[in-house]
Amino acid sequence: MPETPEETEEPIKQRKNGLYPGVSDELAENMKTGWADTELHGLKPVAQAAHTAGRRAALSARFPGERLVIPAGNLKTRSNDTEYAFRAATEYAYLTGDQTQDGVLVLEPRPEADGGHDATLYLLPRSDRENGEFWLDGQGELWVGRRHSLTEAEQLLGIPAKDVRELAAALAGATGPVRCVRGHDAGIEAALTDKVTAERDEELRVYLSEARAVKDDFEIGELQKAVDSTVRGFEDVVRILDKAEATSERYIEGTFFLRARVEGNDIGYGSICAAGPHATTLHWVRNDGDVRSGDLLLLDAGVETHTLYTADVTRTLPINGAFTDLQRKIYDAVYEAQEAGIAAVRPGAKYRDFHDASQRVLTEKLVEWGLVEGPVEKVLELGLQRRWTLHGTGHMLGMDVHDCAAARRETYADGTLEPGMCLTVEPGLYFQADDLTVPEEYRGIGVRIEDDILVTEDGNRNLSAALPRRSDEVETWMARVKQG
Repeated sequence: MPETPEETEEPIKQRKNGLYPGVSDELAENMKTGWADTELHGLKPVAQAAHTAGRRAALSARFPGERLVIPAGNLKTRSNDTEYAFRAATEYAYLTGDQTQDGVLVLEPRPEADGGHDATLYLLPRSDRENGEFWLDGQGELWVGRRHSLTEAEQLLGIPAKDVRELAAALAGATGPVRCVRGHDAGIEAALTDKVTAERDEELRVYLSEARAVKDDFEIGELQKAVDSTVRGFEDVVRILDKAEATSERYIEGTFFLRARVEGNDIGYGSICAAGPHATTLHWVRNDGDVRSGDLLLLDAGVETHTLYTADVTRTLPINGAFTDLQRKIYDAVYEAQEAGIAAVRPGAKYRDFHDASQRVLTEKLVEWGLVEGPVEKVLELGLQRRWTLHGTGHMLGMDVHDCAAARRETYADGTLEPGMCLTVEPGLYFQADDLTVPEEYRGIGVRIEDDILVTEDGNRNLSAALPRRSDEVETWMARVKQG
């Protein structure tokens, strides 16, 4: 990986060529000219442009007369002069369809009596060849690639665009009430220090979180794309389990990531490729353990689409293709609990209903197996089953894998399901390797089954139904995939 030019504290436009070792005046002049015009014309709007316009209109109606500032975020350093891959803030991408670093959406209140806002997208323009920025700056286009001109961005996104480098000064001199989505752009926040309050900004963040709860047709289509690609990624993993046995869980992780990167933007979260006792660790993302025949593999992974919608699917698979009797007993209990949970997902149901239904089934099994003393109602009241069930049975899903996380309790956990909501149903049983309260043969077994469920007008639709769930069907599917 080549090194970027040596940096100084001076802005590029103020630098002298001599500040760059090896850059002569002649070379600097030569690099200014001889470049073709690459401006793109006649661009069509991105697919979500019509939807983002409606989202901005709803936001405008919620906060009339206030300036609203929603940043995309900046690059973050990974090590020395290398950065993490950039992922635009969800709120920004949701409202614009744009994913570029340093972008900021500003909704300016109109002075007219009819109210409303005028939206402006502040972006980095094309790199300047006259001052050498495009090849002398580490974020110049020669180093990191071409970006859209402001005119191109306007055509693609349907929003007037301006140079983001002028925004901080404009905000510093702005008057009137302002709200900002915090945590993504320190420079923008600094420019607004004396104009915003934490309470008002939190209200904006909460609104944008709750606005994403009900998905429109475009979003549902993107979630289905993410799930379909994820299904293919799971099939890829089944095909290479023998190679994973010869290496480690990393082979599984890399195999799924290849599918995600080829068909989508990325993985939506760190893949959990947990073999054997690692399956009892809920967020096992080290993925450096052994893969052994006779053990189970808990694979929790999701492809993120190019528009940043993610799947979140889990299957627990017998590495050699066949469950043992005990593995099957535990797996079938989790499957039965998931069936009860999915059946509870319907419009008008309480959000917690699917969790309660799954927990009841798992608790009945734990009592039946003699792992906890009943009656079932008493166990549930005291929450004793949670030693082995551990987590909630699901969450909202969308542009964030745990979507709508800033929503108020009364609209989320204590709320009611509506058509267009998408959530996971993912019960599990986890018997830790050092848990002396269960028989030795249970220890080190972890099982989770997770599907992405869309609430429909008359019930629900399992977006990930293409992946078998019943234990016998899982075995048949694995044998077929390996042969194919």
